Amino acid sequence: MGKSRDLSEFQRGMIVGARNAGCSISQTANLLGCSRTAVSRVHREWCQKQKTSSDRGASGRKRLVDENGEKRLERIVEANNQATIEEIHALYNSSGVEKPISLRTAQRTLKRLGYSRKTQGEDVLIAAGLEALADLHRGTKEF
Repeated sequence: MGKSRDLSEFQRGMIVGARNAGCSISQTANLLGCSRTAVSRVHREWCQKQKTSSDRGASGRKRLVDENGEKRLERIVEANNQATIEEIHALYNSSGVEKPISLRTAQRTLKRLGYSRKTQGEDVLIAAGLEALADLHRGTKEF
């Protein structure tokens, strides 16, 4: 049987509850639609450690820009709101960080933080265009 997915916290709790209520491993697995191995592992972990959470959330590569770095980057952007990405990148790397980041990493981080390339003028133009389309759809304007 291949690996399908991680169990949710609710499913893990259901496994512990069912096993403590007297259900067998097979009954619990059939009830929840998971493998007997998963049932026995979750129940054993609960009995030994009194916890059922999966440690998979901590897997993967660590981010180059941690929470403090994100705050630093946001302060730089707020202080220099007309700066280009190249200028923000240079300011971040010269601000005393342990590990300098690439221009691409700076772009990704800013995008993840909600900063985009759109200017206020573009937003106004987009809103006006959407309004004109809505009027056209309602039949109030013709082009």
